[in-house]
Amino acid sequence: MTKRKPYKRYSSEFKLEAIRRASEEGVTDRAVCDELGISTRQFKLWRYEIEVLGKYAFPGKGQTRDEEVTALKRELAKVKKERDFLKEAAAYFAKGSR
Repeated sequence: MTKRKPYKRYSSEFKLEAIRRASEEGVTDRAVCDELGISTRQFKLWRYEIEVLGKYAFPGKGQTRDEEVTALKRELAKVKKERDFLKEAAAYFAKGSR
């Protein structure tokens, strides 16, 4: 029994860049596919999806980069508050032990 290869997922930016590069003068779809290591069948599906859906193609799953950055900033602010509280507590207890 052979083990199946896991599916490789590509970002929407990657797909759009591949399609943009293939539309350049003198560049073939095959050359772009060989360079990026993707199948021509998959590339044709991406191109079809962009033709049909336009800017709504490749919606992706999960968080967008902006949402991720916002969540990370929120977490950083929380950690800074905790750090400052611990600094104050350490200073208070150090003062009391003298």
